[in-house]
Amino acid sequence: MPLVSLPQSLYLNLPLTALAPMQDVTNLWFMKVIAHYGSPDYFFTEYFRVNETSRLNPSILASITQNDTGRPVFAQMIGESIPDLVRTAQELCGYNIAGIDLNMGCPAPRIYRKKAGGGLLLKPEKVDRILGELRSAVNDRPLTVKMRLGFENTDTFYTILELINRHSVDLLSLHGRTVKDRYHGPVNYDLIAQAVKRVNCPVLANGNIHSATQALSVLSQTGAAGVMVGRWAIGNPWIFHQIRQVLRSEPITPVPLTEVRNYIERLWQTPEAPNIPERSRVGYLKKFLNYIVLSVDAEGHFLRLMRQTQTEVELFNLCDRFLLADTTQTLALAPYSTAICRS
Repeated sequence: MPLVSLPQSLYLNLPLTALAPMQDVTNLWFMKVIAHYGSPDYFFTEYFRVNETSRLNPSILASITQNDTGRPVFAQMIGESIPDLVRTAQELCGYNIAGIDLNMGCPAPRIYRKKAGGGLLLKPEKVDRILGELRSAVNDRPLTVKMRLGFENTDTFYTILELINRHSVDLLSLHGRTVKDRYHGPVNYDLIAQAVKRVNCPVLANGNIHSATQALSVLSQTGAAGVMVGRWAIGNPWIFHQIRQVLRSEPITPVPLTEVRNYIERLWQTPEAPNIPERSRVGYLKKFLNYIVLSVDAEGHFLRLMRQTQTEVELFNLCDRFLLADTTQTLALAPYSTAICRS
């Protein structure tokens, strides 16, 4: 079966960029915020949980049906029940999606213990059946896969790459760590390069792409068709625009810290805000600030003090102290390693 055409990229002469799917992060509002600062080529939804009793999550569905960013959105599923994965994929194809994405890399224990997400990498024979059934069900849209190098080692890596080819997967997003590595330790870009050589579809390199220059280095190391950026796009929503600047050999436009303060305000003003208790909103914003502050304060003081705040007033007073005191200061082009160590 020939590969299905992927949606057109923003810039035909540049490598692809994608925002990684992140649970409780990549909702409709965050996609809109990212698009405001410079869209990636592709968005991916948070995962739709799939089981015998599952129904399409209305909140996640909104990131497809109410998405006005102008960029294609792939619908990601997570699960291991083949009939229910097929049913859900067919339901999702009734909406304006760019394609169906199968999660085979989630490192959360509550997921892989149910043999879903990264747990699928332990069972290539199950992956073979799932991809075969999904390919038959999704024959007029791209079928894509997001996976890791393996579960605790890379024993099944090449076998699963063969299955990617056998079932004509249209795009592979590959995180260069194992499931058990979670988000720690070095990323194995050499194995991503091996995947690029072995599979017939484009590969998006994923894992610790913390800056535009790092993206350029990873593209050079791997030969990948593009990069998928996750956590570091939370800290720097300008990263996709900056990646395109670097790829064109242009200087990166500095981001004043006053603009970072505006970004934080935009995150705070989520449409659901009036219905959410202040404490929950503060906790939600801190999840984003955990990454933002790493490119603001090399000493880690902002990070430490931010985590101690409890109210909106405390949190924004602290942000003003670090972001508005010196209007000439700009966001670092990569996170500070000292601050990361302290986190």
